[in-house]
Amino acid sequence: MRIDVISLVPEVFRGLFQLGVIGRALTRGIAELHLHNPRDFATDRYRKVDDEPYGGGAGMVLKPEPVYAAFESIPTSGVRRTLLMTPQGKRLHQVDLERWAKSVDQLVLLCGHYEGFDERIRPLADEEVSLGDFVLTGGELPAMTVINGVVRLLPGTVGTPASLEAESHQGFLLEHPQYTRPSVFRDMEVPEVLRSGDHQAIARWREGERQRRTRERRPDLFALWQSQNISREQT
Repeated sequence: MRIDVISLVPEVFRGLFQLGVIGRALTRGIAELHLHNPRDFATDRYRKVDDEPYGGGAGMVLKPEPVYAAFESIPTSGVRRTLLMTPQGKRLHQVDLERWAKSVDQLVLLCGHYEGFDERIRPLADEEVSLGDFVLTGGELPAMTVINGVVRLLPGTVGTPASLEAESHQGFLLEHPQYTRPSVFRDMEVPEVLRSGDHQAIARWREGERQRRTRERRPDLFALWQSQNISREQT
């Protein structure tokens, strides 16, 4: 997969190359990361990329011209999807990461900055993405989150692909509890079923724990999981 990022601070993304399996995936070419700074496409002597908003108001707004020039300089590589990082976007979910990892050859991530961006930048995006109902100083952290979440799902990134199958938010359920040695730590004991060697019983316990934990901690996700199962039973 090819990933292109348009950002005023592209240097912050270089840390991804040091980030465990993500860094190794980028180094090995499982994903390619290309960085583009709108300042490099500004046409004035000061490399100006922001301006005061029409109608007045606090803060500066990202200008459309350098962003469009940076975007139009990016070559297309197969099926491309452009994402705009904005608190006004749709909240990011695991199903989005899975969809992009499976069906897209190229992601272009647009990072806003300053007080916001000129409204005419929005048409560049196929989707607008938010991490949640809060505001950050720029779109870089959300973009890095998308990169991390997508690249870890690409074939070859994770050494044991099966480890991705029952983790949190897979199929709307949270992950089951995990334990390691010792079997007893400060009077807290590993459930006996996990030490039984009965793989079918372990699988049933883990599935039951996923449902219980989701029902208690994220009833909204549990309701989605229930509705999904009902739909499957009706088809």
